[in-house]
Amino acid sequence: MAAEREKDIAQQVLSEVGGTMAREAGIGLADRPAPLWQLLVLVNLVSTRISADIAVAAARELNEAGGTTPQGMAELTWQQRVDALGRGHYVRYDESTATRLGECAEFARERYGGDLRRLAEEAEGKRTALTKALQEFTGVGPTGADIFCREVQEVWPWLRPYVDKLARKGADRVGLPASRDKLAALVDGDDLAAFCGGLVRVARQRELAEKVTAQAA
Repeated sequence: MAAEREKDIAQQVLSEVGGTMAREAGIGLADRPAPLWQLLVLVNLVSTRISADIAVAAARELNEAGGTTPQGMAELTWQQRVDALGRGHYVRYDESTATRLGECAEFARERYGGDLRRLAEEAEGKRTALTKALQEFTGVGPTGADIFCREVQEVWPWLRPYVDKLARKGADRVGLPASRDKLAALVDGDDLAAFCGGLVRVARQRELAEKVTAQAA
């Protein structure tokens, strides 16, 4: 009975609040250079002390402005990046972030030839190697690396199951096990990134957790 209820709760998380930030930002995530770069930009934006909604909006504006690849981001002027961030209401850290994104674009081109699939290749199946490499990008710390891995497991199956601390907090809030393997067993592998995204949302919003558990009752 307990296992059945956990399955029900997991499905409620997926159906009610599941989904990735990449999808919210209009990023069609795939194992290709452009969307992987766009995910890294989104992670960089959300790593600052600013709401996820604003970070998503700012990522959309940067993509609209032409920053969809490291080359495109590098070709934007600093002021164009500031303006795009402003249109997304990312105003508190707009100037420093515009500088940071330019630095990340240059690093991505110089270190990885603009192709972030090489992150996975060089990690050789080792999570710690991947998270360490991600933190070489200006502005990406341990939390940002976790977010990238949580999202990119949608297209990098070798990372699964990647359940970060905030997702485990959400799991606890709705009465699900904290073990990443047990959580992964509750949904299909291809849904795991969206499931973890939903767990993050319930971790941040208690009312969502209450809604999910009530509907699964």
